[in-house]
Amino acid sequence: MQEHRRSLPSLDLLRGFEAAARNLSFTKAAAELFVTQSAVSRQVKTIEEHLGVALFARSHRALRLTEAGHELYRATAQALRELSDAASRIRQRGASRALTVTATIGFSSLWLIPRLTDFRSQRPEADIRISANNTMLDLEREGIEVAIRYCEAKAAPDGAIKLFGEVVLPVCSPNLVTRTAPLAKPEDLRKHVLLHYERPEGITPWLSWTVWLETIQLGGLKPAGSLRFSQYDQTIRAAIDGQGVALGTSPLVRQMIKQGRLIAPLAKKFESARAYYLVISAQAARRPDVQEFADWLTRQAKEESRNRGGIPRRLKS
Repeated sequence: MQEHRRSLPSLDLLRGFEAAARNLSFTKAAAELFVTQSAVSRQVKTIEEHLGVALFARSHRALRLTEAGHELYRATAQALRELSDAASRIRQRGASRALTVTATIGFSSLWLIPRLTDFRSQRPEADIRISANNTMLDLEREGIEVAIRYCEAKAAPDGAIKLFGEVVLPVCSPNLVTRTAPLAKPEDLRKHVLLHYERPEGITPWLSWTVWLETIQLGGLKPAGSLRFSQYDQTIRAAIDGQGVALGTSPLVRQMIKQGRLIAPLAKKFESARAYYLVISAQAARRPDVQEFADWLTRQAKEESRNRGGIPRRLKS
């Protein structure tokens, strides 16, 4: 038995092969598995070397299975289906099931977690797990029940429910403008430190000071200084601490403005093309606790959007 196990490629390798064989494309398989095309290619190459046969016949524009590839695909697809079905049955039978929610780190920290007290007051026995991640996780593969996706409408999955849109506007601590310099018009930003959010995996033009300043025709403005952060919640925390001016997004900063921890001193604000969408795993859609959480989340979203798209009145100049 041990010898048979040692002769098998790992499950991760087989999943990569199965996706490539089903799609007849390394690129489509990579998109499905949230990895790079080269990673899928390496997985397939490793299995081929392990088995000593070619599984795909490769050409410049096409990919097709060899006879050995067809045989392995049939066996792998069946095995993965059986594993997935067994895992689903076991999860359904679980007496105490956790409800896992995935969202971006910024949304989880600044919006979702501060509101969980309200949900837990209604369902104190609920086992909630927050998976804060800026990478979009596959709900079925990772066993996650609920996701809040931050994306443009065209990128929202089928069946996603829009929670609210987003408005981008400069925010800072109320103490900053009294301690450092006035901030009554965009030109006053040259007297302040700008707080930048820069994701390690790439720029975020919708939250870029460079883009924002160019939009209002102040592309040449030189601020008093700059601080850069790899997480959005760090950027907003620095703004609350009076370290500079950040580009805030409503709904994430709305509660902090309402509480007086932040102000939005400038009239300039822009609608973002992005929004927040609720996505529920197909396997968990019928669970009562999942539906209760989804209903609570949509109620919170409606309350968020009730006052001028979620922006408090005090934001008006």
